[in-house]
Amino acid sequence: MKTRSLLRPITAGLFTALLSIASAETTPSSSPSPGAPKAVHFNRDIRPILVSHCTACHGGVKQAGEVSFVYPEQVLPPDGWVIEPGDPDASALIERVEETDPDLRMPPPDHGPALSKKEVGLLREWISQGARWQQHWAFEPPAAPSLPDVTRHAWPRRDLDRFVLAKLEAEGLTPSDDAAPARWLRRTSLDLTGLPPTPDALDTFLADIDQRGEAAYAEAVDRLLASPHFGERWASVWLDQVRYADSKGLGSDAPRSIWKYRDWVIDAFNADLPYDEFTVKQIAGDLLPERGVGDLIATACHRLTQSNDEGGTDDEEFRLAAVLDRVNTTWQTWQGVTFGCVQCHSHPYDPFRHDEYYRFAAFFNNTADSDLGSDAPNFAAPIDPADNERAIDLDREIDRLKGSIWSHEHGLTADEGLWRPVRDLEARTNKSTKMAVERLEGREEFRTVGTVERNSSIIVGVSPPEGLSTITALRVTGGPLDPAKALSDSEWGFVWSHVRVEIVRPGEEKPIAVELARIVGDEPHPLTDPAESLNEKSQMGFGVFTRIYRPRSAVILPSEPIELGEGDRLRVVLRHDHYLLSSFSLITSRGSLEVTGDGRLTELLHDPELTEQHQRLSALKKQRKAIKSVGTPVLAERPDHLKRRSHVFERGLFLTKGELVEPGTPESFPPLESEDEAPTRLDLARWFVADDNPLTARVAVNRFWSQLFGVGLVQTEEDFGSSGEPPSHPGLLDHLAVRFQDDFDWSVKRLLKEIVLSSTYRQTSAAATESFENDPANRLLSRGPRSRLSAETIRDQALAVSGLLDRKLHGWPVRPPLPGGVWLSFAKGDKWPDTEPGDPSRYRRSVYTYTKRSIPYPMMATFDAPSREFCVPRRLRSNTPLQALELLNSEAMAECAAALAERMREHSDAFDEQVGYGYRLAVSRSPSPRELEILRSLREKLGEEKGLRAAATALLNLDETVTK
Repeated sequence: MKTRSLLRPITAGLFTALLSIASAETTPSSSPSPGAPKAVHFNRDIRPILVSHCTACHGGVKQAGEVSFVYPEQVLPPDGWVIEPGDPDASALIERVEETDPDLRMPPPDHGPALSKKEVGLLREWISQGARWQQHWAFEPPAAPSLPDVTRHAWPRRDLDRFVLAKLEAEGLTPSDDAAPARWLRRTSLDLTGLPPTPDALDTFLADIDQRGEAAYAEAVDRLLASPHFGERWASVWLDQVRYADSKGLGSDAPRSIWKYRDWVIDAFNADLPYDEFTVKQIAGDLLPERGVGDLIATACHRLTQSNDEGGTDDEEFRLAAVLDRVNTTWQTWQGVTFGCVQCHSHPYDPFRHDEYYRFAAFFNNTADSDLGSDAPNFAAPIDPADNERAIDLDREIDRLKGSIWSHEHGLTADEGLWRPVRDLEARTNKSTKMAVERLEGREEFRTVGTVERNSSIIVGVSPPEGLSTITALRVTGGPLDPAKALSDSEWGFVWSHVRVEIVRPGEEKPIAVELARIVGDEPHPLTDPAESLNEKSQMGFGVFTRIYRPRSAVILPSEPIELGEGDRLRVVLRHDHYLLSSFSLITSRGSLEVTGDGRLTELLHDPELTEQHQRLSALKKQRKAIKSVGTPVLAERPDHLKRRSHVFERGLFLTKGELVEPGTPESFPPLESEDEAPTRLDLARWFVADDNPLTARVAVNRFWSQLFGVGLVQTEEDFGSSGEPPSHPGLLDHLAVRFQDDFDWSVKRLLKEIVLSSTYRQTSAAATESFENDPANRLLSRGPRSRLSAETIRDQALAVSGLLDRKLHGWPVRPPLPGGVWLSFAKGDKWPDTEPGDPSRYRRSVYTYTKRSIPYPMMATFDAPSREFCVPRRLRSNTPLQALELLNSEAMAECAAALAERMREHSDAFDEQVGYGYRLAVSRSPSPRELEILRSLREKLGEEKGLRAAATALLNLDETVTK
């Protein structure tokens, strides 16, 4: 029941003050007087109460009584009626939470327990203090906080250490001692490169410390950051975010050639590509001016969506599913927010409205790709990077020439004054497909009736317009059966595999073939080449691949003008040999013909400049084709005149389209700036890395921190929203985010160097009992990081320690040995061939292992690597017997153990020295006397050869080995 009568009038100025937004750590500017109540902060004290007790019924989805505690305007005056700032007794909220009648109390008994006295007290005090509303902390841009005061001034090595130390001191804890230098080097090597230090690298570092002290740490970090293996290690982290796989997922999960993107990510990390550029290139590299090879390959990030090419599936349904997956992945990856919840309804807890989801989706809804087996559009990415510059120079010149030719030709053919409709149209097919002819708005059109048969050719006969006996060009228009509906609900398109034009002369048995010179399409850079419609052997050509929204036209130019006599008719044959997914034929469902006798169209064929351009274009295409390349799926934007419409999907279902929407971003975030009236995907990409975006830097910093410490400052890396966990060190998170964005100019390497050289990171993980008792999960950072290595690092480390690792960078995905019976692929031709020991492909780093979504590589899955079907912001670690079985018994680990034993044997003839060398390889230290004694006894029981092999196996299975 509304209680507006309880509210007193409120001035506009006071209302503005009440709605002012403050960050989570903001405190009132004036100090409270002695004895005054402690200031209540909305984010810290009130929001958790509302989220726990209220938003299930009064949130973004369900808004009982037209009340939502997600949006302040629905709670506070002048539009809201629930809270009277300054007067808790006049506030309906307090009235209802203090109510004892179960029929009136909030929350109702069947929705949860009543609020505690403490919670009610906080609500009362908050209202008394003015009911100051705050936006969720994560939606406020980070501001550089002041460095906190600490008492142990000698401990911090970096500014970040002061934030950690201040919290430890506030909790009565002390930081742990520094880890031993060798332990730190191993930890840092594994974190930065995913590989352990070699004994030589360890000796060099320890000697450098003796000579140069602290400077040795910084130089060691610089060496690791400069390693080409740095990019391989951090690429694996990123590929989880963007759900990278070498297969398409769903259905048959067929292979997809997209490994060039994986290599681009590796190179981007190695080159320390600034994170803002790294972001822009992946979201909109195809729209950058003077785009390069890398800019195009980067957009493959958004072609990693799953596709379903099973027979009978609707490619529009799965195209839209891919679009929405791009939306969800983009928000999870760059903003750490569960924006995907908004597909079906407004967000339950955060200020994202249902229509805002589809406004955002509109940025991705106008790309040229569909849900097809071909993965078009593909960029021919040079296999040898040395060819990149030459290839992109050729591509630019080819695109320029195509645009110039099209502008010249289409500029003339698009003149509506040239064209006259034909008469007496008749249509039939060579198959069982039935045709009908209709007269609409002064022109005759043909259309298919009912079911169409595959490989149908449409034969259209027409008479020329009255008084026109010389035809210099024909314009054929194909369109959807229901033009109005197709604008929002597209139909299957069409492809003219071959076009033939004939003269049908009375009294002559055979038609006279017309020699055709050129076909001019209605877009400058089509997916399918209109010229192929003149190739008798082609299956492709001019068309709408694969969905049609609007009528599409192509102009057919005969080599010479067509001279028609009395009673002569024209016949146009449109052959359709292309079909999709075994079920859907791409046939012209509706069409019309127009002709012209304008001589300028014939002159186009003999224009010297155009002729030279066509010849030049042909030569350039040959040169480009000679560069060995691999087709890589990329983003490409449809031209403005063929732009798709975007709608809200009611309840998230693509079949129930609601209101039309234009591209936009949520109102709760800073506005998007655009030089054009309609913002583009490039504008969106720049919005993500704008100075006032509140989340991009925070989310990135938190991800890097999580990889180094085992858990992020915000533990819920996937959810920085109201239902996620607050940061353990809010000031530290914002300090690092601001430095990453401003001081470090988005340099990942500078950020990582700052962290690994800190006292916080250098702490030993072997902490005192007090630390474990008071900080069991190490959320206060009272000791150094200690966590199991990732799946990739466990395997790569074993290969490196054993001496088997092939350190070659880049290239096609490889297929190391699999257990029997694992590989049962549905896709024809997707084989996993056996490789013999010694084959280098068995020993490549794990980032290069073929990733099939439906059949994950067993070792990766066992150690918690995701299947890459969806964005995975963080891996949840498990501890299962399968992991021990994998390390002890798998073919790959057994081969590594055998190679390590041989490496130890080659190092020395003395068993103790062999074992010592193995320890230095595996865990960067020498064995203890007790460890040597155990391994000696093992050798005595098993014999010299088997004992050494057992020792190598034990080393690879030590908890210390698989833990950093």
